[in-house]
Amino acid sequence: MAGYVLAKKISGLFRGDKIDTLESIDSGMNNKLPVQSLSVTQHGVEGDKQADPIHHGGEERVLHHFPREHYGQYRRWDLITNFKDVPAMGENISTVGLDESQVNIGDIIQIGEVLLQVTQPRSPCFKLNLQFGHPKFALAMQESRMCGWFYKVLQAGEINANDSIVLIERKTDISIAQAMKIYFLPEVDPEQYQQLMQCEGLAQNWVASMQRRIDTQQIENWQYRLYGPAGEPD
Repeated sequence: MAGYVLAKKISGLFRGDKIDTLESIDSGMNNKLPVQSLSVTQHGVEGDKQADPIHHGGEERVLHHFPREHYGQYRRWDLITNFKDVPAMGENISTVGLDESQVNIGDIIQIGEVLLQVTQPRSPCFKLNLQFGHPKFALAMQESRMCGWFYKVLQAGEINANDSIVLIERKTDISIAQAMKIYFLPEVDPEQYQQLMQCEGLAQNWVASMQRRIDTQQIENWQYRLYGPAGEPD
């Protein structure tokens, strides 16, 4: 297939099926190990596992792609207080030079044999606070929109470390960064929600969440997702 090359080279591929704990909370973020290839199906990555299948994984979040250079920026903001590095976000794919402003909701992307569609940004949760030793890491990710994104699989196959990332078709004009901005607006905005909801390929859980906000005129409470059982820090 012809297309536009978004990234000539992948920085790293990762998978892992071991579940650890972060301060007694189950997490798979520390289980990823570098590999030369990923065997990808419509249901998941062979040898990969998530600790919380309700909020992670599933057919609309088979692969997590995270820009490598974001680690450096988070360090410059003093948000990473330990020595964790790639793939400490739990990512499957790492690249340099490709970020949330260059990838759109619904993009059809070819990596090796695998045909993918971009479904949603990562919605940050409090486990990131535990992972990187900062009580407001998840909030910073939400506000900065440096979050990475998820793919669903349209065509299964192998992804290799030397594969390029190729944009085959652009379905919408809303980037991952714009989607984050709209989804996490502080007040209900039906007009902007509708623009995002109409994006082909958008994950159905995001569509349902925004429709619920429109119907109730309320935004769900983000406190637990952002801060966990300990609550918001002083």
